[in-house]
Amino acid sequence: MIDRRTLAYIAPFAAFIVLLALQPRLPTPAWVRLLVSLAVILIFSRGALAEGRLVRPVSSVLIGVAVFVIWVGPDFLRPGYHDLPIFSNSLLGHAVSSLLAAQKSSRWPLLFRVLVSVLAVPVLEELFWRGWLMRWIIDRHFWRVPLGAYQAAAFWIVAVLFASEHGPYWDVGLAAGIIYNWWMVRTRSLWDCILAHAVTNGLLAAWVITRGEWQYWL
Repeated sequence: MIDRRTLAYIAPFAAFIVLLALQPRLPTPAWVRLLVSLAVILIFSRGALAEGRLVRPVSSVLIGVAVFVIWVGPDFLRPGYHDLPIFSNSLLGHAVSSLLAAQKSSRWPLLFRVLVSVLAVPVLEELFWRGWLMRWIIDRHFWRVPLGAYQAAAFWIVAVLFASEHGPYWDVGLAAGIIYNWWMVRTRSLWDCILAHAVTNGLLAAWVITRGEWQYWL
């Protein structure tokens, strides 16, 4: 039985992953993913989120901007970079958007996709990766471990797993994971990591929509 302290950190991420896994057989629009994610966060994670506060908001915004630049930089400098076989293949997937053609020109699906990226994903991912897993690897009773506690194995395992979550963008995902992990160690603040992550995702959403670089939204 998973106790409530653990559920607070893993339930939103688990719910979101289940929705994504069901997409091929049971497609759910972005507004459903948004509402489900926010509902699970409110039900399970309010206490965990209420415990923290922003420590370095301006620096967190700058960290988010830096990760965004790292994310789009390779394909901006060398178009098609992530189409190389080391990135796009049968194991990692391909840098192709999951959005249908009609969704790319429809206001509401795009709006809800942006809201999922900016409001839900940063919260549920930071709760899971840096709020829970980084501490759980150090001690199965993770609540005994302070946020931002550093152990090399935990740091790098989380960075690599975070990278693997991003398929053909594993290289920039690894860089992002390292930076977000470092920022957690530096600030010991879940909210600073959430803010940095939200800034990255918000800028990426703007880049995708204004430039038509849909491949970033897998």
